[in-house]
Amino acid sequence: MIIRQSSLADVAIALGEALRRHGIRAVLTGGACASLHTGGDYQSRDVDFVLVGPTTQARLDAAMASVKFLRRGDSYVHPRTAFYVEFLRGPLAIGSDHAIRPVERRRRGARALILSATDSCRDRLAAFYHWNDRSSLAVAVAIARNRRVDLRAIRRWSLAEGSLAGFEAFLAELRRPPRGRAGGAAARPRASQSR
Repeated sequence: MIIRQSSLADVAIALGEALRRHGIRAVLTGGACASLHTGGDYQSRDVDFVLVGPTTQARLDAAMASVKFLRRGDSYVHPRTAFYVEFLRGPLAIGSDHAIRPVERRRRGARALILSATDSCRDRLAAFYHWNDRSSLAVAVAIARNRRVDLRAIRRWSLAEGSLAGFEAFLAELRRPPRGRAGGAAARPRASQSR
């Protein structure tokens, strides 16, 4: 049940569960996914899902209505939360990479498909690389500081996107101590070698 005090994570996972129960395959992406991976350090008002399988508008409306979200134009709104939902048609991709494998996130018995931490980081970096969006760079850094990400995979992808300089800027930001802290263990990225 979604109430005024429901967090973005609560809403996103409840939506993922409702979609799953209605046979709709959709993956949480964008800022809402980044919010989950930063532990709430980054907040978003919109909840974006990419539809990765066929569905009808009627089935989508029914799934959303099951958690009290109603369609208004291209978005879905809820009377008790400020978060709104948008659905993007697939394919699921990050830049030119279409080989995306979502992961399952569970919360209070519900589950949703979301981008992995590495892919969510790449998703934010794509906005930085292609539109020079510095706020997206900051979110990518926050993800890498809060979750284990595969820096080698991010570097390979960055190279394929023609953005090696952007990747170097990301690494430089990642190595800086977070603002308001003296550095130390909390400032180090949680990198891994696998996705």
